[in-house]
Formats: sequence, C-alpha cells, structure tokens
Amino acid sequence: MTIDSKDFRVPPDKKVDLSKWPTIVKPYCKGKKQYQKLLEEHVQKLSDLQQLHAASNRYALLIIFQGMDSAGKDGAIRHVMSGVNPQGCEVSSFKQPSAEELEHDFLWRAVRRLPERGRIGIFNRSYYEDVLVVRVHPEILRSQGLSEELRDEKNIWDERYSSIVDLEKHLYRNGTHIVKIFLHLSRDEQRKRFLARIDEQDKNWKLSLADIHERKYWKHYMEAYESCLHATSTRHAPWYVVPADDKDNTRLIVSRIVLDALGALKMAYPKTTAKRHAELEVIRMPLEK
Repeated sequence: MTIDSKDFRVPPDKKVDLSKWPTIVKPYCKGKKQYQKLLEEHVQKLSDLQQLHAASNRYALLIIFQGMDSAGKDGAIRHVMSGVNPQGCEVSSFKQPSAEELEHDFLWRAVRRLPERGRIGIFNRSYYEDVLVVRVHPEILRSQGLSEELRDEKNIWDERYSSIVDLEKHLYRNGTHIVKIFLHLSRDEQRKRFLARIDEQDKNWKLSLADIHERKYWKHYMEAYESCLHATSTRHAPWYVVPADDKDNTRLIVSRIVLDALGALKMAYPKTTAKRHAELEVIRMPLEK
C-alpha cells in the first residue's frame, strides 16, 4: 500500500470532528520485517534529503509534534529521525514554563528555539500547549502574569490562534517551513499503554498520578484539539492528523509526511564556479604527490 500524506492533512478552514478521524488504519506492511525495511528506506531518503537541505541552506524546517500522553511522540522522533545528522537537527521539548518564560508572551520560549536555515527543528510539544492544556485548565492563565482584561476567556483563545497563525505566516515568508503533526490516539489505547508502563519495570518512570488525572478531561482535550486544528491549519503550515494506535503505521506515516515536506522544497547543491574549480585543482596537486 502507498502512503499518501495528503490523506492525513487538515484542509484550511475545515471544521474538525476527531471522532470521524481514525486512530488506526489498515497496516501498510504485512509484517515486522517488511515494516523495518520500509522504515529504513524512508530513513535513508530522509538522511539524503537532510544533506541536500544543509548544503542548499535556503530553508529551515520545523516539525511540531502534539498529542495526548503516550501517543508516541518520543518514539516517532527517535525512529523516524534516527538517520538524521545530529549536527543539522535539534529537538526541543516544552513542558511546564519556567519563571523566566512566564515573564514573556506565550510564544517567546518557542521562538528562541526555532531552527536556522539549513537545519531541522523538532518541537516535542510547542506553543500549542497554550491553546490546549491551558484551555482545558484555564486556571493556569492566572499564573501567566496576564491582567484580568487580557485573560478574558471569551476572546483569549481566538486571539492566541491569530498570534500563532501570524507567527507561522511570518516564518513561512522568511524561509521556515512548518509541518504540524497531531498523533491521534484513542482513549482505550492510552489505557493499554499506561498499563504497560506499570507492568514493564523499565517504563515505570513514564507514568504518574497526574497522567491518570488528565484522562478525566479527555473530552475537553478533544474539543480543544478540534478547535485548534480548525483555526490553525493553513496552506503554509498544515496540520496532519496521524492515526497513533499502531506505532509501526504511525512511524511510517510520519516519515512519509516529513519526506514529502523536505522533498517539496526547492533545493540544490551549490554549483561549482570556474574559479572554485580552479581552486580545487590547485588543492588536488599536493594530494596526488
């Protein structure tokens, strides 16, 4: 089966009902061996494109991962980006804001970690947390130092969506291409993965009572994601809703999306001028003695 990344893209201005988006699709491979082979092919192509991306030095690529706890963000990053040269890629994880970060606007801490031209930046969670977690728990707004007027819940979410869309338009106009991936996990699959974290000793550290507490807000999180995906999926910075119940399929789809994003960039290796060619010939002489 061929993976078409467009099947998972959220069209601009499209209302999103996540209950109609699958959390699992038919496997793209017949078994583990075929999966490993296809993923390795994707990883190798990604490595080749990254080298071209770095040499071309015309664009930056930002990949944003969002999803519920245990949706597979860490695993997708680890497996899909395994062939990428670490010198050309940086992963940033965004958790609870620090005291310094709370003294700035909600976009500030992420803007500081944006990738340079020729590089790939990966955000494991992002500024979208401020229209997702904070929307589900609006009491967090009080800790963000905003005046009562600015934290008006009737307006703040639409205003933050506008700020995000404006930032992403600005980045696009200046050569940063953004791919946003929502790993769409079912509540039942999350339950199974949490149980596995209890049963497997080396995964015990991944689970806390806070994770279980957040499951009570599942419906609220889905509503927050639906609103966010609708408001912020644009032509220049699209959202992709990737089924996350099957980790192998998830990683293949994610790798295809990233490959398509890099492949769509107009990149080329720098051309060697006559002057540069002559310089290289001079360099050759002592090496051939």
